[in-house]
Amino acid sequence: MCPEGICVDKVDVIIPVYKPGQKFLDLIEALEHQSIPVNRIILINTEQKYFDRLFYGTSFEKKYHNIMVKHISKREFDHGRTRNKGVQYSEADYFIMMTDDAVPVDEYMVEELLEGLHTTPKAAVAYGRQLADEDSDETEKFSRNFNYPEEPAVKTQADLDRLGVKTFFCSNVCAAYNRQIFDTLGGFIRHTIFNEDMIYAAGAVKAGYAVVYRAQAKVRHSHYFTCRQQLHRNFDLGVSHADHPEIFAAYPSESEGIRLVKQMIRHLWEQRLKYKIPYVILQSGFKYAGYQLGKHYRFLPRRAVLALSSNKAYWQ
Repeated sequence: MCPEGICVDKVDVIIPVYKPGQKFLDLIEALEHQSIPVNRIILINTEQKYFDRLFYGTSFEKKYHNIMVKHISKREFDHGRTRNKGVQYSEADYFIMMTDDAVPVDEYMVEELLEGLHTTPKAAVAYGRQLADEDSDETEKFSRNFNYPEEPAVKTQADLDRLGVKTFFCSNVCAAYNRQIFDTLGGFIRHTIFNEDMIYAAGAVKAGYAVVYRAQAKVRHSHYFTCRQQLHRNFDLGVSHADHPEIFAAYPSESEGIRLVKQMIRHLWEQRLKYKIPYVILQSGFKYAGYQLGKHYRFLPRRAVLALSSNKAYWQ
């Protein structure tokens, strides 16, 4: 497989799956029509009953001969360990991590991610651009464009003073990895509530490797979180930051969050969507509260931690 000089023997796609729906079906169909063919699609599914419910009475596994499905229980799921499990089933030189609700925009996603790895010296990972769904709210579209701009980038140790924590920013929603470097660095952290991708990227940068943002590799991926869901999600984010001060203490992320809110409010004002601003402020308050509670989870009673976390199994 050598389109435009990109030569790879194999590339696999690894996807943790939980309660799959229509977007998952769209994702699989898109992966089967990439300019660089996918060798194997490895699915690590949490709770077989949800998987069987979607495909009951269909010939899913017969239709797609390159799919491998492994089932685990919800208690077994971990953001790092589960993905490492998927990598163990792959023999490819390169693999792509995705989530089950991200859909490639075109047939060039795989090719563009591999191009990012091949054209960048010492590239450990190349992650793609996330675009909001076309019917998304304006705030979601702005948030995606803020975090995933049009301009590609390469981030190394030399960018730490300039970019801070953004140097480590990376997302397993859509990210390709060099398997040799991945194994050298020890893979993803085995037990983490969140941020396995950023923790890996931080280790790669500190070891002298590069993190590539390949904006040309695009997926549709949107979230529709309520204030309460944002509280839980950001609590887990705060926990991951508290558990890894070697990464996040030196490069705090609060200022980046404040910059996003300020720019979003300005954008809504300019777009004559002022009525959305109070909700943005309210939602931001829930995010900040969840994040701060997560950062200080060690001072909270266990019952409070379990109530605030969106990943109950992590604490077991």
